[in-house]
Parts: sequence; structure tokens; C-alpha cells
Amino acid sequence: MQSSFSDVEYASKKRLTRRDRFLAEIEAATPWPALVAALVPYYPKGDGRGRPPIGLERMLRMYIAQQCFGLSDEGVEDAIYDSQAIRGFVGIDLTHESVPDATTLLKFRRLLEQNNLTKRIFDEINGHLASKGLTMREGTIVDATLIAAPPSTKNRDGKRDPEMHKSKKGNDWHFGLKAHIGVDLATGLVHTVVTTPGNVADVTQAHALLHGGGKVVIGDAGYQGVAKRPKNTGTDVEWHTAMEPSLRKALKKNKLGRLTEKLEQTKASVRAKVEHCFHVVKCLFHHRKNRYRGLAKNTVQLYSFFALANLVLARRFLGSAHTQVASAV
Repeated sequence: MQSSFSDVEYASKKRLTRRDRFLAEIEAATPWPALVAALVPYYPKGDGRGRPPIGLERMLRMYIAQQCFGLSDEGVEDAIYDSQAIRGFVGIDLTHESVPDATTLLKFRRLLEQNNLTKRIFDEINGHLASKGLTMREGTIVDATLIAAPPSTKNRDGKRDPEMHKSKKGNDWHFGLKAHIGVDLATGLVHTVVTTPGNVADVTQAHALLHGGGKVVIGDAGYQGVAKRPKNTGTDVEWHTAMEPSLRKALKKNKLGRLTEKLEQTKASVRAKVEHCFHVVKCLFHHRKNRYRGLAKNTVQLYSFFALANLVLARRFLGSAHTQVASAV
């Protein structure tokens, strides 16, 4: 394919932007053939009479770019026209083709939603990482985060999303859902995702966040009493939960108190890995508020976010090869 003048000029620039480097790393880390093979049975095929459908990998790349940069359907369409980095990632050459429009992307997203394909993407990416030695079988860290939903009633139904709920964290009230995740103890990669309304207690979902291979589970103080719950009794799992903050503050300054405090600090340092994936989703991908109504659609999107977050976090373990690719771009 012949390069345009803008492509040549862009390729010869002396400085790579953060966007360039980020997309190069996603490009190198993503198992494109496996994802395309998993989705192709569900993707429409041309009937030979009208315009053929846009290539599956191109639509998948457009969708991934949308999730990575927190863009709307119209926003990612505009971004492809505006950004050479995103255009190169998606594989668009404006000299002889146009960008798939927002309606085409909407239909692709609905295809993913209706067939639960983002869960398939999540599983394929985790399987790929497991094949690289990131087996995610050492143990589990469990945690949950609140993701806000629009509280406005200025909509067609005149009411807030009935599948979301208020929840209190500290002295603040939040309206939205909870994303409960199970994270591998060794790598910090997400292996399980569960969503609930915001008022559901973290401890009630602990049993659903285990992948069956680990024997150790670590959680914060919100999981106190988890081992005594009916769904967790009789299992061969060793639960380690953080001490209640009020009890920790009341520890005596004697030898036992200092040892207990050191143990709590050790638990917290291990448990901190679970915050890395939340940071990627909320800060890097800018997903601080739900874009859709209902748990189902938001769960579909969260599978995409955590799958991509695993790719971002896996750079620490797969670094050398991906760094070489990024430096060559």
C-alpha cells in the first residue's frame, strides 16, 4: 500500500508521543489472530449483492481504541480522522478509504453485547497471557470498586437507572454499580469480574471471585467474616482479611500490638496489587462513570476494560519484546 505524504511525514518525526507508545504496546500485546478467530463465527458475512461488511479485525481495533481512550461512537470516529496514531492502529488509509461511521461501530458493539463476546475477549486474552507463563493460579486478591451512574431523572422514563443503587463509602454517598474482581496474587491480573448494584456488600460476592486453583484469598476489612458464610464453609481456602480500622487504631503499643500492626501492613502491601487494575480502568481509560443503563450493558463493557487492563499490566512481565516493538514504531 502506497504511503501518503502525511504518513511519511508522521513516520519521520523525531519524538514519539505517549499515545504512540501506548498504542504500540497494545498492538504488540494483543493476540489478534485468537480474538478474530473467536469472534468470526458471529460476524456477518457479505451476501455478494451489496457492499461487503467492514473487516472484523478493523472493527475490533476501532472498538479497542474507543475503550482505551474513553470515547463515544462519534468521538472515536472523529479521533481516527484527527489522530495519525489512532488511524495507524485501526489501519485506515484516508487516501482511498473512509473511516467506519459511528452507526457501524454501534452495530458492532451490539453484536458483542448480544453474544456475550466481551467475556470471550476477556477469556482469550487471559488464555494468551497464561500461555506466556502468567498462569494466574497462585491465589486471589478480592476487592470491589464503585462506578458512578448518572443520577439525573431527565430522561425518557423520568427516573434513575433502576438497576443501580446508592451506597455509602466513608461519609459520602455514591449512586451506581459495584465491580467485584478477583485478581491473581502473583501477577495482579484480573481473572474474574462480577457486577452488582452499588448497595451489595463486598463479602456476599467473595465466593464468585475464586477461580478454583488458589488456596489463599486476601481481602480488605469489607470481607470480615467471609469464611463463616454458607457458600464458603467446607472449602479448602485460607482466607486473610484486613482488621477493622477501629480495632487497628486501638492496638496497644506493646510487642503484640507492633507485631499485629506489621502483619496488617504486610497484608496491605500485598493487597495493593488489586488497585493497579482499578487505576488503569478509571484513570488511564477514563471510566469513572457508566456510559449505559442497566447492569448487563455495563458488565459487557467492564469485561473489555479489564481485559485491556490485563494487557497493560502484563507489560511488566512481557516487557522486553514489547518494548522493542514500541521503540521500532
